[in-house]
Amino acid sequence: MYYPNLVSTDEEPHYGKYGMMRKTYLKEHRPAMYSLYMLEDRLTEHLNAVDDEAQERMGILVRQMMEKQGVTEELKARDQMVWVGAVNNIQNAAEEIVLKELIYT
Repeated sequence: MYYPNLVSTDEEPHYGKYGMMRKTYLKEHRPAMYSLYMLEDRLTEHLNAVDDEAQERMGILVRQMMEKQGVTEELKARDQMVWVGAVNNIQNAAEEIVLKELIYT
C-alpha cells in the first residue's frame, strides 16, 4: 500500500496572478496532477516557482520586444499615446507567450 507523505513543508505562498492561473488550470484540466501536488504537499512550492518564472520571463520578453520594436524613452517623450499603445501591445503579446509556455502546459 502507498500512503501519502503527510508532513507539511509549511512553505509560505507568495504567488500572484500567474500562480493563481496555474492553480485554476490544474484544478479544471489536470485534476490528477493537482491531487498529486496536494497529497505530496508540493502545490504551494510549485505555484510559487511557476509564478516566479512567469514574472521573470515577462520582464525578459517585454524588454527584448521593446528593443526590437524601437520603443524607447525618446518615443515616450515625443508621443506618449503611441508609446503607451506600443507598450500595451508588447505586454499583451508577452503575456500570451508566457501563458502558453508556462501556465497552460
